[in-house]
Amino acid sequence: MGEDELDKLVGLLFALGLEETFYLVADAYYASRKVALPLLRAGHHLITRLRSTATAFEAVATAGPRRRGRPKRYGRKLKLRDLFQKNEGFVTAPSPVYGERDVTVRYRALDLLWRPLGQLARFVLVDHPTRGRLILLSTDLTLDPLAILQLYGWRFKIEVSFKHTLHTVGTYAYHFWMKAMTPLRRGDGNQHLHHQSDRYRAQVRRKVAAYERHIQIGLIVQGLLQHLAVFHHPEVWRWFGSWLRTANVNAAPSEMVVAHALRHTFPHFLVSLPRTHKLTKFLAPKLDPQRSPTLCLFPLEQAA
Repeated sequence: MGEDELDKLVGLLFALGLEETFYLVADAYYASRKVALPLLRAGHHLITRLRSTATAFEAVATAGPRRRGRPKRYGRKLKLRDLFQKNEGFVTAPSPVYGERDVTVRYRALDLLWRPLGQLARFVLVDHPTRGRLILLSTDLTLDPLAILQLYGWRFKIEVSFKHTLHTVGTYAYHFWMKAMTPLRRGDGNQHLHHQSDRYRAQVRRKVAAYERHIQIGLIVQGLLQHLAVFHHPEVWRWFGSWLRTANVNAAPSEMVVAHALRHTFPHFLVSLPRTHKLTKFLAPKLDPQRSPTLCLFPLEQAA
């Protein structure tokens, strides 16, 4: 993802038309002025992780007579990871991250100048006993350091959602390839479509449209799985038909559990359909008795 994609992300975010002030919680890739400045101009804020090589600057004191020329803006440069070596300014507190109990973290909050932004930002240095060290940034200077850590901790749920999107639903398991595509080798760079024919560009646009539809349908499917998990979890667990070491039948299951339950109820769903139903007619001639012997118990082949 390049600079243009960052602009597109912010544009898509604003296209949602959210009226209330919000915080965008993102990983280290989005620690960029391309994301932070548009959010600040619109009255919103960014909370993100920074790379271990991140730097910041102390603000310059304005005391004393002003000298000629442009006033100095940035003071002493700080390598943030070096501050972990000192105990100065660090305090301990119970971890605010969800799901963590009896865990104590060390943290330090500093309001420093961040060069990409050109103004003060709040930096939170976190030393976690098991997760290691973390540098967080918030453009909201009024936000409590532990609240910043708590908000960023919710990103783990997003990562779990991405995992199910890829491995359970297969939303992103799609390769952009077409037969007419010009072969490329590693390092060849872009294809420069403006050098290609109108027909070739039309084929690429058609392929991109198919790619986007594939992702959109996958996200809709995942949303339906989550809906079933939240509102119908007793039925989902009853039809799960498999084993989990840490299964909690009183809680909402994952998308994987719902997918297993749907697979196990699929034959019952087919049998409940009338023989004149379009889905029954479509599937009946495609069922292979050697590969799906359980479905041979149902007279689907007579429906066609």
